[in-house]
Order: sequence, then C-alpha cells, then structure tokens
Amino acid sequence: MMACGSRSRSNEMVDEFEKLVIRMNPPRVTVDNDSDMTATLVKVDSANKYGTLLEVVQVLTDLKLTIKRGYISSDGEWFMDVFHVVDQDGNKLYDGQVIDRIEQSLGAGSLSFRAAPERSVGVEAEAEEEQTTIELIGRDRPGLLSEVFAVLTDLKCNIVASEVWTHDARVAALVRVTDADAGGAVADPDRLDTVKRLLRHVLRGSCRDKKAARAAISARAAHAQRRLHQMMHADRRRGGGEDGGFDGAGDGGSDDDGDCGAASRGGSGRPVVEVEDCAERGYTLVNVRCRDRPKLLFDTVCTLTDMQYVVFHGTVIAEGSEAYQEYYIRHLGDSAGSSGEDRDRLRRALEAAIERRYTEGLRLELCCEDRVGLLSDVTRIFREHGLSVTHAEVETRGARAANVFYVVDASGQPVQGQAVEAVRAEIGEQVLSVREPADGGGPRSPVGAGGGRRSLGNMIRSRSEKFLYNLGLIRSCS
Repeated sequence: MMACGSRSRSNEMVDEFEKLVIRMNPPRVTVDNDSDMTATLVKVDSANKYGTLLEVVQVLTDLKLTIKRGYISSDGEWFMDVFHVVDQDGNKLYDGQVIDRIEQSLGAGSLSFRAAPERSVGVEAEAEEEQTTIELIGRDRPGLLSEVFAVLTDLKCNIVASEVWTHDARVAALVRVTDADAGGAVADPDRLDTVKRLLRHVLRGSCRDKKAARAAISARAAHAQRRLHQMMHADRRRGGGEDGGFDGAGDGGSDDDGDCGAASRGGSGRPVVEVEDCAERGYTLVNVRCRDRPKLLFDTVCTLTDMQYVVFHGTVIAEGSEAYQEYYIRHLGDSAGSSGEDRDRLRRALEAAIERRYTEGLRLELCCEDRVGLLSDVTRIFREHGLSVTHAEVETRGARAANVFYVVDASGQPVQGQAVEAVRAEIGEQVLSVREPADGGGPRSPVGAGGGRRSLGNMIRSRSEKFLYNLGLIRSCS
C-alpha cells in the first residue's frame, strides 16, 4: 500500500511539473500567409509532452484542412512544428474565423495542451455530452448497417451522428444517439442493456462465435476517428473479444494478426511502409510511401501515438497524388533500440491504418430534412437494391441531415448505374446525389512500389528542406 501511494504521489508530482512548464512556456502559434505562394504556414512552438503532435494534427484535420508539407522537431523539452496547409479547395487560408479557430485551439489559451488528445479539440465537442455513444465491431456483410439502424429506430433511438469503417471483412462503427421521445442522452441502464444485447445479436448474424461481435456503450465522448482506429487495431490484435468495452490501442501489447487481411494488403495498391533500426542515432526510422488522401497524416500519427511511440523528427511531403512520410521515433520511456518483432508489429499497424481509410465504391450524398428513422429507411432501400455500404459519415446540422455513403454491390463490385438510379428514384433525386471520388475511390500503386528503398532524406528539393537536411533533422540512415 505504501509503494502504491508513493507511486501515485510521484505521478501527481510529474503531472504538476508538466503543467508548471506549460504555464511558464505557453504555446506560440503563428499563421503565416506570406512565406509560401501556394499554402498557409502554421507554426507551433510549445513545451513538449506526449501526444502534442497528435493534438496539433487533430485540430488541423478537424478543421478540414489539408496538410501538404510538415516539418517536425521535438528533441529535448521543446516542440517545434511547421505545417503547410490549404483548405478543401486547395487554396490558402483567408477566412479569419478559421485562422482564429487555429490560434484559439492551439494557442496559449487552449486547455487542450494540458490533457490527452482523446476528444475533438474545440471543434465538435460541445453537443457530445447530451448524446449516447455506441461502439460496434463485428464481421462485415451486405445489409448489416441497415439492420443496425433499424434496431436503433425500433428502440426509439434517434441517430444524430455516425461513422462506419470497413476493412479486412470487419466493420467498426461509432453511433451517437439521443432519446427519440425525450431528447438528450439515453440514461436508463436497462434500456442500454437491451440496445447492446440486440445490436450484438445483429452483428453476430448466423455466426455462433460470441467473440465475432461486440457492442458497448462508451462512458465518454471520444474523438470519433481516433476511437475507430483504436477499436480496429484492438480487434486485429485480439482476434475478437466479449462485450464490455474495447481496449485502447495504447498499451503497446502484441499485435499478432497473422495473415489476416493479406489479400487486401497485397498487390499494387498496398502502401509501402518500412521500419528500420537507426542504431547510430538511437532512433527507429519509419518511411511511408502511398497514395495521398485526406487525413493521411492524422492516421499515421494517431497510430504511432496509440502504440506509445514519440516522434522526435519528421518530414511529410505530398506531391501530386503521392505522399511521403519519414519519422525518427522512440518508444515511450524506452531509450533502447526496438526489436525486429516490434518493428514488424508497427509496420503492420501503419499499413492497416492507411488502408482502412481508403474509400471504396461510389460516393452517394444525402442532404435533406432530418427525422427519426431516416437512416433506417435509406439503408433499407440500399439493401433492397443490392447496395452494400463500405464507409459512412453521418452528421446532423441543425434540422438537416448531411450524410455520405460509399457503396458497392453485394459481391463487392462497382454498382450498376441502373441500380443507382432506382435508389435515387425511391429516395428522391433532389436529396440523394452521386459524386465520383476524386481519386477513383481506392488505393493505387505508389511511386517506387516494389523498387528499392527511397528515403525522404534522398528526395529533398526545396530550400527549406535542404536547410533542415543540413541541420540533420531529416537525415537518412542510408
């Protein structure tokens, strides 16, 4: 008991010391529109703590900004980052409200630097306290989402937001609901138990294995996309588990996924991830090459953070349709070099994090007046016409629903135009529109795939990169 109490007091002292350092050295954020002709520079200097990099990237991502380049350095007790960002249209940031949001979320007045970046930072956290968050994971199959939404509608749960990912024949979803009659969060424990039991039954389908599906009520409102990464990582690591919540991915435990998903990772579309020991500098070197897409940097940094790795130096470059990332990392609290098993585990986790966010299929956008049961009806129509949802983003803005679905046919092939038109005719052509993905909807072969290793240290072109290279911040081990 004395040892436990001593350890607790020690942790409290460390926490108080970190807070003191941050108060003495508050974060400094600069938004620079003059130094680069094509992008806005966001510069962040602050006292360093575990998770700071993820928090900065999370804020920029939640503001729907695209990070074209990034330079990261956090040796010692100080954190210095420069990000070249553009808006969704590829333009520099001229909206004063967006610039103010960046400065408020990351600057000296932000409380988020004093806590782990588990929630949405100053962007979407306001309404989450009055919602109930349901976490689901199980085997994917055609029509599953329709069944899930139908159960929730029957149980008088109004779906206000949801995000659904599929990867390696598994599905993970976060569904935020309110009481359809009374509004606000669903608080009755018996009712919540019924929700979990019925959803677990739907997820399990004809499979008798209880480990094949899990449903849980989240005790706190987490950042949706980070939580989905954690859920799918834990699902791969454990091979399934009984109900009662999902472990986070930050325990650094084993990740024995065997050959799970080898088919989807193979072929020309797989990202190229290399993890090597850089013993002479005391780091592990990570190189990533893949097709660029929105939120790619968030996905890789989220995975590194949740697996308890600290990024000391890094360079991120997006050139055309390709993305290149290089990180010098160490495991949290471990100065020794990583083992081959650790490096292989990290490589597999990064590959999965990149792949699970490639959107596959035809993009359908639903924008209409929101009502209870809307999603149940829409996904039922999808199912009746042979459409299967591979990815979904559900959002309620005031009284209107703004939903995005990526769909394929029941066999996983592209949907036929006739089926799409039949669905639009039934739902309403004015409210359901078709939009082709800008990148063709899936991963493509990255530059140099199958070739020799090409570190970012050998791909330096601009003056700023040469400057960092000469400082040794992005120097290659090769």
